[in-house]
Amino acid sequence: MTVRDLAVVVVAAGLGTRLGADKPKAFVNLAEKSLLQHTLENVADIAALEQVIIAVPAGHEQQTAELADAALAGKSVRFDVVPGGTTRQQSIQIALGALDPDVEVVLVHDAARALAPALLFEKVAAEVRRSGLAALPVMHVVDTIKRVDDEIVRETIDRNTLRAAQTPQGFVASALKDAYENAKHEYTDDAALAQAHGIQINAVEGDARAFKITTADDLAAAELRFARNMRTGIGTDVHRFTDDAAKPLYLGTVIWDGERGLDGHSDGDAVSHAIVDALLSAAGLGDIGSNFGVDRPEFAGANGRVFIEGALNLLAENGYRVENVAVQIIGNRPKVAPHRDRVESVLTALIGAPVTLGATTTDGLGFLGNSEGVAAVASALISRAEGRLKS
Repeated sequence: MTVRDLAVVVVAAGLGTRLGADKPKAFVNLAEKSLLQHTLENVADIAALEQVIIAVPAGHEQQTAELADAALAGKSVRFDVVPGGTTRQQSIQIALGALDPDVEVVLVHDAARALAPALLFEKVAAEVRRSGLAALPVMHVVDTIKRVDDEIVRETIDRNTLRAAQTPQGFVASALKDAYENAKHEYTDDAALAQAHGIQINAVEGDARAFKITTADDLAAAELRFARNMRTGIGTDVHRFTDDAAKPLYLGTVIWDGERGLDGHSDGDAVSHAIVDALLSAAGLGDIGSNFGVDRPEFAGANGRVFIEGALNLLAENGYRVENVAVQIIGNRPKVAPHRDRVESVLTALIGAPVTLGATTTDGLGFLGNSEGVAAVASALISRAEGRLKS
């Protein structure tokens, strides 16, 4: 029978200023799950796990408890959620105060390294058990390193002796608690604090998946590690020009000044309506008629933005995000070139993905060639994370 001697402290109290998010970093989404949720799901797979302690910003305790409860469901693992301090070191000291006295090995891990696999935790824990000391996962440095002083390169450092530190960092629980209780300075990681108190740190091979997500570029790089289900959809819409000379022309949610408007139950925005059908088609969620039909009076005269936002909400509820949209207007008028940049900018901001706008004519054929109306054809690419890392 496996002895359960291990606790993991998850540090998730950072505000994520460099990430530029409107929420604490641990609660920012990566592939439809928060960084903290990814972390806890990986931690849940660790052998010999006895306890998980999570330090989060004050006010996020209940949300965190729900995430932990879901991630650890079916496992007899105790979890505790504590409010973090003003610094990483303070957060860890608070978390260590909730440590079960029977735990012999404690691993400290940053939620910002959300993709670190359970095997890395187990490797670090095994080294602590073997040595009775502390263990730190490290990666070889691949760049040439320079020492710079006053903007002058003074020397080249031998990178063969250098390593980049990762988490989780592992310790004998009693030794780490003692080191924290007697710490007089702030340190950048637990290994530095422990080493300052005479604890030997042994190195184990790290894992590329345990890279730290600090900036928006890091988050984008992490997204690329996930397999995604890509889907495409096509949408079309046609509206005739109105006889009401006072009605403005709406295409792409904005007014095209100096042009006659289009008839329709709403505002006749063929571009927006085609986009909605393309998005819904890609997701298999019906079409604009089945979701926002003409039998619903609240949509009478509605701007195209209303329907696009409604479609985006439906996609989000089903786990999809938009990758890009392309729209082509078909007809003799209006002239698209003077309005293209503005419409693309507005739609890109609204949809949250690149939108491009083009135009063509029918060489004088049919009602479009006779300038009786406007048609639009849209294609959309959407995706949904499959919830697994690429192999």
